[in-house]
Amino acid sequence: MAYELTLQELEQFSKEFNANPQNQVVARAAQKSGVLAASYNERVQSKLTRVFSTELDTDNVTNQKHSGRCWEFATLNVLRHAFGKKYKAKNFTFSQAYNFFWDKIERANIFYNNILATADKPLDSHEVKSHLDFAGGDGGQFHMAASLVEKYGVVPSYAMPESFNTNDTTGFATALGDKLKKDALVLRKLKNENKDDEIEKTREKFLSEVYRMTAIAVGEPPKRFDLEYRDDDKKYHLDKNLTPLEFLHKYLSDVDLNDYVVLTNAPDHEYNKLYGLPGEDNIQGAYRIKLLNVPMEYLTTASIAQLKDGEAVWFGNDVLRQMDRKTGYLSTNLYKLNDLFGVNLDMDKADRLRTGVGEVSHAMTLVGVDEDQGDIRQWKVENSWGEKSGSKGYFVMSNEWFNDYVYEVVVHKKYLTEEQRKIAEGPITDLPLWDSLA
Repeated sequence: MAYELTLQELEQFSKEFNANPQNQVVARAAQKSGVLAASYNERVQSKLTRVFSTELDTDNVTNQKHSGRCWEFATLNVLRHAFGKKYKAKNFTFSQAYNFFWDKIERANIFYNNILATADKPLDSHEVKSHLDFAGGDGGQFHMAASLVEKYGVVPSYAMPESFNTNDTTGFATALGDKLKKDALVLRKLKNENKDDEIEKTREKFLSEVYRMTAIAVGEPPKRFDLEYRDDDKKYHLDKNLTPLEFLHKYLSDVDLNDYVVLTNAPDHEYNKLYGLPGEDNIQGAYRIKLLNVPMEYLTTASIAQLKDGEAVWFGNDVLRQMDRKTGYLSTNLYKLNDLFGVNLDMDKADRLRTGVGEVSHAMTLVGVDEDQGDIRQWKVENSWGEKSGSKGYFVMSNEWFNDYVYEVVVHKKYLTEEQRKIAEGPITDLPLWDSLA
């Protein structure tokens, strides 16, 4: 049965609202300053002190600017901290533009593969439409960044600096997305007409065009470069004529990204199970996106253990919830929206995922934690939004926020239980592109 909203009901709603004079006071505050400012809880700052019992030696932060490259930034931040610790160069940075370039080419290739594999499905089917929706986008997962590093290596930031189109990917993403979607129609037609000979030639032509577009927008990546830097003791270092892979294997040989596991906490899915997202993989034949779903306490204990061993932790979260960009506060009590509106907006983590309220909207890096006799007081977070956000780019996160809005952490497999290590080896249960974990 469908219910019609009547004028009598609307009149009653108005009477109920105006019966309480306090509603007008709250309404004026919300309408003047916005609902977030009107519900802001000043008391949060007394608990988020920015002092941590375990803290990595870090300094400057990176800035992804107007792009969705947080997953790449967080991964390269973990690597640069490893480099900085090993070679006493904590402000050394890697080029984000370099890996961004190769992601565009590789992602176009796997997009064409997915389009050809689903050519027999209707264009408006859930699967095909999801592939089309992802075309040209910037978002990603840890294993996507790990695949890029494994195949193409890394270069210092000066070897391939940021450009307008990496700092603001909007225009290029739109153009590339349009091209990929147009190409999809051509490839689907050829596949359905069984013109296999033409498919390979057409696909190669399309990829060459994607390469040209990316080279124009971003610039071609360097094939060789000279490593040159001063360490924290001002000592000069020079190593000439390195390839990106030579640099990776020579200077970060003790970091094997294959040894890392993404622990996820998704209570709407079965625990102690390994999930895959094949629709988001970005490189054919490289690392697959794999998520080991476990209760939240395992994300906590593994993250703390890794931090105490002096290593940063990549983590995926819903940063747009209960966050103040200016102060860098992340706290579940930051905005008292329930009090402002006089309604209960609370949902548990499982229901947020089921309804689409909860999602992994951002990736950042854990670089510190504050404990008091086993109780976790707060976490130190390195963001990639530049020095003007938070405290010189660093955020402080309550443990309640960690439990509610953190969905993934990337930790070395040595911090897992024996049972979890076995599960992490497979088999994988693949999830569709429209799953709550995607």
